[in-house]
Amino acid sequence: MKSPFLDGILVSEISGDDQPPSLGEIGLNHFAPYLINRISARWTARLSEQLKAFNMTTVQMRTLSVLSINSGQTINDLAALTISEQSTMSRTLDTLEEQGFIERRARPEDMRVRKITITDAGRAAFEAFWPTMFQSYEAMFKDVDAAEYYAFLSTLQKILRNTREGDF
Repeated sequence: MKSPFLDGILVSEISGDDQPPSLGEIGLNHFAPYLINRISARWTARLSEQLKAFNMTTVQMRTLSVLSINSGQTINDLAALTISEQSTMSRTLDTLEEQGFIERRARPEDMRVRKITITDAGRAAFEAFWPTMFQSYEAMFKDVDAAEYYAFLSTLQKILRNTREGDF
């Protein structure tokens, strides 16, 4: 039985009624998870190198980026939004707090839960590296026109919804 997903997307035939195509039939350059991981690894490596000039790690940058848009997150939410382990986020927040870039405050409705807010110094640090980050972002989409860009974002949002577990 042919999968509706495969209809019109993959050229190769499925061998047998219930057998999916092999990875070899699909090919790595047509296997979206592989491509997403390659792009992500290249982006992270390039950004990590650029962040050295700002004495900042990738997780610190992601944390300040998230907080610059939506301050007041919990440690668990920040870990999910920055794609990091909770233990890594805890150490990252310790460092950012020591640098004066974030503050931890108890939530009035539940004193056990701390919300993390960005400080003026943290916002200034984010604004200092944002131009470098944006230049890398622009370079990544070189030769991609507006229609392709918006179609790509739309597809990524659908995939994100399809793979969602929990709140994020």
